[in-house]
Amino acid sequence: MLRIKNLLRRSAPPSEKATEGVFNQYSHDLPAHQNAIDLLPGWNSAFPAHTNLQAGVHPLFVDGRIKWAIGQFGPLDDKKILEIGPLEGMHTYMLNSYKPALIDAIEANKQCFLRCLVTKEVLGIERAHFYLGDALRWLEEKDVFYDLAIASGVLYHMADPGQFLCALAKRCDSLFIWTHYFDDAAMPAEDLRRLAFSGNSKMQQFGNISVRYYERRYFNANANNDFCGGMKDRHYWMHRDDIIGLLAEFGFSDIVISQDDPNHSGGPCFSLFAKRSSATQKG
Repeated sequence: MLRIKNLLRRSAPPSEKATEGVFNQYSHDLPAHQNAIDLLPGWNSAFPAHTNLQAGVHPLFVDGRIKWAIGQFGPLDDKKILEIGPLEGMHTYMLNSYKPALIDAIEANKQCFLRCLVTKEVLGIERAHFYLGDALRWLEEKDVFYDLAIASGVLYHMADPGQFLCALAKRCDSLFIWTHYFDDAAMPAEDLRRLAFSGNSKMQQFGNISVRYYERRYFNANANNDFCGGMKDRHYWMHRDDIIGLLAEFGFSDIVISQDDPNHSGGPCFSLFAKRSSATQKG
């Protein structure tokens, strides 16, 4: 017994005093979903009103672009869906409500991925699996085929957007894209929306088609908690016509454009739904 007491005395210097406060790694609050939301600053998305939770401001859980895409595709029952760039899981929440067989949601941004997990728990998104990592590697290395692919707010952040479209086209028969695009007529040289562009451009070849790339930078925007751009500072926007032409080259002969807005504050943008003809479908 004496030996144990001596060991206890030696385990802590006499000058140290025990603290009564809660360690920083722990929460002493009443357990609640809001605690998890507050743990991850920088939210972009709002939660549905019935949750009474405070996060971001954008109501992406009722996004009309996703509703339009689902209307173009048809019933999602028992379908396999790939979602690239789920951001914070609000579009995933919408897709989940249509009871697909599964949703594979790929997010490269580490903070956004953690927010997706919080959203999944808060809103009960039971048909989705969120994966952290590079979506391009998933497309090129995973041998999985999907009925529908969703890539909203993704293409214009890519370091090689044509390569991304090429890889995406190999993994589905139908796809939805919402993206900004480059167009001199819509965004002339004096347009303030061109300030982030370097002025450099180049041509890229894919199969029988050449497409234009317009170089753009983030200028340290990635230092902000709410940054949800691409993985690399240098990224490229594609021309509107080249996006459409490249998808046609990849076998998507049925292409519908909606919500085309050349005056969007972030730059010209549109929604695009593309589908293979029945003769060229792979699934």
